[in-house]
Amino acid sequence: MPGGAVACAGTRHARTPRPRGGDPASATYGPILGEAALREAYAADLGALYGGRIDAAEVAITAGCNQAYFVAMMALAQRGDAVLLPTPWYFNHRMTLDMLGVEPRPLPCRAEAGFVPDPEAAAALIDARVRAIVLVTPNNPTGAIYPPEVIARFHALCRERGIWLVLDETYRDFLPPGHDRPHGLLSGETWPENLVQLHSFSKSFAIPGHRLGALGAPAALFPELGKVMDCVQICAGRPAQAALAWGLGALADWRAANRAEMQARAAAVRAAFDRLPGWELQSLGAYFAYVRHPFGDTSAWRVAERLAAGHGLLCLPGPAFAGEEAHLRIAFANVAEAGIASMEARLRAASA
Repeated sequence: MPGGAVACAGTRHARTPRPRGGDPASATYGPILGEAALREAYAADLGALYGGRIDAAEVAITAGCNQAYFVAMMALAQRGDAVLLPTPWYFNHRMTLDMLGVEPRPLPCRAEAGFVPDPEAAAALIDARVRAIVLVTPNNPTGAIYPPEVIARFHALCRERGIWLVLDETYRDFLPPGHDRPHGLLSGETWPENLVQLHSFSKSFAIPGHRLGALGAPAALFPELGKVMDCVQICAGRPAQAALAWGLGALADWRAANRAEMQARAAAVRAAFDRLPGWELQSLGAYFAYVRHPFGDTSAWRVAERLAAGHGLLCLPGPAFAGEEAHLRIAFANVAEAGIASMEARLRAASA
């Protein structure tokens, strides 16, 4: 990265009092890395979840998780470098790398392995140009949940090769029972030296319009991250930051209820596909179902078009995520159980 950012007339870099959401001060520039109260609250939230000692200096607040990813990629890789992305991949991750002139190097994930990436396959793809491996768990689009031991192996591989592990945990709040601690990477006394962790408040608090996410990393990386954030967004929206500093603790019961609701919907989706002849549910997690359609060699693009035009059912084809033609992604975040029942009926009619 080039030299440090320059403050102009002491405006956006000036220290300002912490505002409340309705305070006129919340309309002014705020700290680039996020409000101190929210950084402290999020560090405590991470520490409680993972059992580690996490400092507010090791987290930043971003304008959504997409910005967190963009900032991380700008700080970690340069034009001509490469980053490993498991496929099927989240298309914004690939587009970001394309815009930055960084090669998105595919790491194929297979249905027979539950769409969980293989560290040994990743090791074979790493050369001198690779700067990072990106993992998304629970995954978008497949919903696959990566076991803690697999995440640990990827982290060890990155340490061995001198590259970064970027762990996108956007959908962490929607893990099923038994996954209360998704991995052990943050259970130590200090932040791991080659880990960047991403999260989305937009998803966990159902406030996508407020564009709030978070980025965790070693404190030594934040001067570089701060330069990028200053050029991209300056600071995330301040009223929502003020609300979330309170909400991280006060809305714990609401978050638990929301998680339970998503689990009930996931169970309903699983039961629906158990009853649907020809349709194969190959992966399910967070609020995504990744299914194999029953129409043989027909392109998933064509299948998705037929479902939308003929049956009023909107889903995305696997190739939109660099996946296979046989797959569709069905998202049910905003679909109650009655809607899931309607989905089942429409898929049954489509394959009749």
